[in-house]
Amino acid sequence: MATSIIRQPDVQQVLGPVLPSLPAAALSVSPAETVLPLLSPILRQRVQLLSNASSQDPWIRLLCYEPSKVPRLTEIAQSEELQPHPVSGELEIDWDYDSEIQYRRVDEETLQAFVVFKELGLTFRLVYCIGDPVGDGWKVGEVSVAEKSSPFSSFGGVSSIAEAEKQFKDSQSKSTQSNGIVNGRNALEEEDDGDDDDYWARYDSTPARTPAIKQSPAPQTMQRVHQTAEEEENYYAQYDDVQPAMDNHDPDEEVNLPDIAPPLGLASRPASDDEEIDGNETQGAWTLANPERSSSIHSRSGDDLNIIHPHPRPASSAGSNASVEKLEALAAKQEQNDFGVKQHVSRSIKSLFMLSRASGIDREEFERLIKTELDMLGLMED
Repeated sequence: MATSIIRQPDVQQVLGPVLPSLPAAALSVSPAETVLPLLSPILRQRVQLLSNASSQDPWIRLLCYEPSKVPRLTEIAQSEELQPHPVSGELEIDWDYDSEIQYRRVDEETLQAFVVFKELGLTFRLVYCIGDPVGDGWKVGEVSVAEKSSPFSSFGGVSSIAEAEKQFKDSQSKSTQSNGIVNGRNALEEEDDGDDDDYWARYDSTPARTPAIKQSPAPQTMQRVHQTAEEEENYYAQYDDVQPAMDNHDPDEEVNLPDIAPPLGLASRPASDDEEIDGNETQGAWTLANPERSSSIHSRSGDDLNIIHPHPRPASSAGSNASVEKLEALAAKQEQNDFGVKQHVSRSIKSLFMLSRASGIDREEFERLIKTELDMLGLMED
């Protein structure tokens, strides 16, 4: 819209025919045909569509977009201030003195003017229209009631068209700068997101580490997602030879326990070939010890009968104590080994979860994968 051809509105020319029609509009349900061309295209269409003979409400209500102000507007329209002079037939209004006007550009196509009549308590919002079939120029966009304290507070305009144009350009410039700042911030956030992606992508190339003494045969990268059942079996079979670091006991080493002497009243005997010997038990077996018998007990002297043969005792009580301590140590070591294995399994699952989350796999999908693998293990055991 070219600002050079827009002139300040002639208030008397624009509103001269509208003010005298308000008293009739407060009583009639049909709009005056002479007033319709003075309205803006939007307000004109509103009045034409919503006013009809079946309605009992006067059409003045259609000139105001705030229903709460319609009763006051009707009251002002029916007051003596809007009654024409009995001799001249015109309203006694000083158009230049009684009216105040401000301007505001809403967008590149809309320029508005706000006219206030403080004595009458009326306001008129004017819109500069181009391409109107009834003619271009300033048209009435709304008729309302003026606020007594600050009638221009809701409009927020300035005193001239040039100042309104400058105000609009300044606001456009600030908006452009704000958009530039927002776009720059969004670009920085996108770069930060890219840095985060690079950070999490490092997990793809990080080899899986385990505290085991022997290097884990697990693959260092998750390059192949879909594996066949045979490849999975081969993969898990590699863990059979892996010994956890916290397990200092090598099951391949034989535990040679010292010989334990038989308890009192028992004697050791070698095991037969048909008997199975447990590696954790002493070699041989224990039987009841029978005292030696002579050919004739009556042939012995009385002194010999008074001799009491002691019961067989363990060969060494110190060796028995050492065996008990060895067994206790072995049990404690086994408990430590179980704890180490559980810790290793827990840390491995946590590492797999972090790797899955970095790869974009959510928790629900990860739990489903773990459950599937556990089900597969159950099938393998069967």
